[in-house]
Amino acid sequence: MTAHAPPVSPTAAAPACAVTTLASLSREPEAWDALAARAAGPTPDYSRHVLGAHRDHGLAPADLPCLAVRSGPDLLALLPFRTGRGPLGLGRIARPFASPYLTVTAPLVAGGADGPPALAALVGGMRALGLPWWWPLLPAEDQPLLAALARDGWSSAEVSGFLRPVLDRRASHDAFLRDHPHKGRLKDLRRRRRRLDEAGAVTVEAVGPDGNLAEAVAEFLALERRGWKGRAGTALACRPETADFARTLFRAGDGPVTGRADLLRLDGRVVAASLALVCGGTATLLKTAYDEDLRALAPGVLLEAEIVRVLHETRFADRLDSATLASPVLDDLYPERIRIAEIVVSPPGGPSPDRLAARARRQHAAKDWLKARLAGLRGR
Repeated sequence: MTAHAPPVSPTAAAPACAVTTLASLSREPEAWDALAARAAGPTPDYSRHVLGAHRDHGLAPADLPCLAVRSGPDLLALLPFRTGRGPLGLGRIARPFASPYLTVTAPLVAGGADGPPALAALVGGMRALGLPWWWPLLPAEDQPLLAALARDGWSSAEVSGFLRPVLDRRASHDAFLRDHPHKGRLKDLRRRRRRLDEAGAVTVEAVGPDGNLAEAVAEFLALERRGWKGRAGTALACRPETADFARTLFRAGDGPVTGRADLLRLDGRVVAASLALVCGGTATLLKTAYDEDLRALAPGVLLEAEIVRVLHETRFADRLDSATLASPVLDDLYPERIRIAEIVVSPPGGPSPDRLAARARRQHAAKDWLKARLAGLRGR
């Protein structure tokens, strides 16, 4: 009698990278949401929620190319990108998709054991394009993408970088205050809060996915438009498409990314407002506005301090990300930092990344000079 061989478990397909489009990915909502939920270094930026809002309101084309790594039906990595002219016309390059409403451009990559093979496949897809990459807003410390590129023989150079304030939740708000490195800043905030309390009844409203986010977003849009951004024509409410984009972006959501709003009221009227996206334990504070007539009372700064208190009391996230390029307001309030860099990377045999980085710096300098020149002419 011959014994039966034990059944053989099917082997998962090796990760493979291919170019697809935003429209095609949108037909795979479950796979896309699953990747965002399990991604290493969670960020909302390349989630279905955020890129779908960009597509629906004209900020990203439906045919936006995307590198997608799959293993069978599973989506393991995602990188939307564009191609075009390099800095100061130096050949063609690829760039990760960016917009004024994205805070980092790191690819979505699955965490755990699937991460390294997914990254290797993604790097292979990047190399197949045959182009160097110009990469803004990349978290640079212990960045697994940079390590994977180096293993594949790519070279890199940094154009610029900055430190972004973040705050990791402590065991309690009292512990946060006790261990805070800037006691003078906390004393100043208490003084400002007493002055605001003397001006009227102060209340704080935190609106999560179960609250009326639509009304909170409407109050933010109205407040922002009354300030300098409204006068400059850059407030979200100044254009119907960006106002609608904000309403879509900061809604409850139906996946791993959801909207959040925090409002500071004085005698019932909103004097400061913050809109955030929460994903994977991180609340990314994307937009803030405050009543500029009350600038001396610092309602915007006081709201930031209240968000820190609510974070510890309700534990709605593990980390607050300031989402800023530079923030003198939050530098003394948020103790931690993450380094964000602009880099260029070049495949084996490609152009010198040092040369690309030098040209990128000159291009930035030229833009900064022109911006300063125009500001000076407007001030005459």
